[in-house]
Amino acid sequence: MTTLEQFLERAESVLTRLENLLPSQTATSVDWDSPTAAFRWRKKNGRGALVPIARISPVSLPDLFFVERQKTLLEQNTRQFLQGKPANNVLLTGARGTGKSSLVKACLNEFSDQGLRLIEVDKNDLVDLDEISELIASRPESFILYCDDLSFDEGDSSYKALKVALDGSVAAQPDNILIYATSNRRHLLPEKMSDNNGYSRNEDGDLHPSETVEEKISFSDRFGLWLSFYPYSQDEYLFIMAHWLRSFGCTEDQISAATQEALQWALHRGSRSGRTAWQFARDYAGRIL
Repeated sequence: MTTLEQFLERAESVLTRLENLLPSQTATSVDWDSPTAAFRWRKKNGRGALVPIARISPVSLPDLFFVERQKTLLEQNTRQFLQGKPANNVLLTGARGTGKSSLVKACLNEFSDQGLRLIEVDKNDLVDLDEISELIASRPESFILYCDDLSFDEGDSSYKALKVALDGSVAAQPDNILIYATSNRRHLLPEKMSDNNGYSRNEDGDLHPSETVEEKISFSDRFGLWLSFYPYSQDEYLFIMAHWLRSFGCTEDQISAATQEALQWALHRGSRSGRTAWQFARDYAGRIL
């Protein structure tokens, strides 16, 4: 290593130490006057901060089809939350591309003018939930802490942090904070065949599940509201495809001509989901308009 390289390495080490001595982000240091209603929790050199998201997905509740029950329940839960009434943390689970994350974004767009704010938290940063909560607990806005595509591995520290935040701490969850999470899996922890080794029978023949299996299954119970999403039928897929093509300015004749190509697109992707329909519509409209 050259003298210059040694100097640069030592300088970087000193700067890292100095940065760690700086005060943490406070509620007053966040740009709450930013025109955006969404923030992202970002970590750098072990320090977290709320960063405004400049552009939010414009999806709205009327853009989401064949999820009327899920839409109604999430909208009602969010409305209760904003009105200061009891409301639940929410887990949205099911097939990929069926509108789980889009529904959360649509609710934000629907209620942002009523003081709703969203903070996107990466799964690996869930250990910072306490820090985030302290930062916003005294704010007048109502906050959704949002974690997309949630699942955990064995021994994952973020699992324990979320478990405590949901329903395991002596401290109550602040009234202006709810947790919304999406996952392709209803049971967020992996389940293995070896877990069954903990089963045993008593003299009466009753089956007592092992504590390990019980914990893995019951973690989802800490979310007060579960919303399940299911794959779309072919007709539903084509309906959603047509909706997005109209939004891009395609005529009815162009939409009708796109049917077979849309079905082939879904076949190649192995999915008839709302996401697949939207992606096809973007591709098709971009080619013919």
